[in-house]
Amino acid sequence: MQKSEDFTRLRSSFRSFAIPMTISFLVWYFAYVLLSTYAEGFMSIPVLGNLNIGLLMGLSQFLMTFLITWLYIRHANKSLDPIAEKLRHELEGDL
Repeated sequence: MQKSEDFTRLRSSFRSFAIPMTISFLVWYFAYVLLSTYAEGFMSIPVLGNLNIGLLMGLSQFLMTFLITWLYIRHANKSLDPIAEKLRHELEGDL
């Protein structure tokens, strides 16, 4: 099964989404950590009332997590689930 074309497509489709999303999230996260450590002046710039850039960037980590989750669900429903369903039926002998 691992050498089948469908399984290869499933693995490739998953990786083409997961790897870039993981890298982009880690870059954003480490940028936040490094900026909060080494650029305190920048992070403390007020934006609106008591909200500063550091707080907004920290809150954006949650938004980024929700966005990536939503994008993954959309990608899985469109690209991964149909192939996985087909493979499951082949493995279980439903076809």
